[in-house]
Amino acid sequence: MTAIMLTRTDSRRDRARFYKLDVQPTLFGECSLVRERGRIGRAGTVRIETYRSRGVADIAMAENWVRKLKRGYR
Repeated sequence: MTAIMLTRTDSRRDRARFYKLDVQPTLFGECSLVRERGRIGRAGTVRIETYRSRGVADIAMAENWVRKLKRGYR
């Protein structure tokens, strides 16, 4: 699966944000969900969660994706 890039803009509030989700393998045979968020055009904050299998990491990514869609990201 490739990385998912979501954005949320609101010109009335001068808001332009991004949220990136990606699943990457680790050196120890596990998979990590890498989440990055921040303002568009700037470096974001990165959070990494490690899971035992790719399937569990994909489910966590899908849950985060749905949560962000509900908050207005597209």
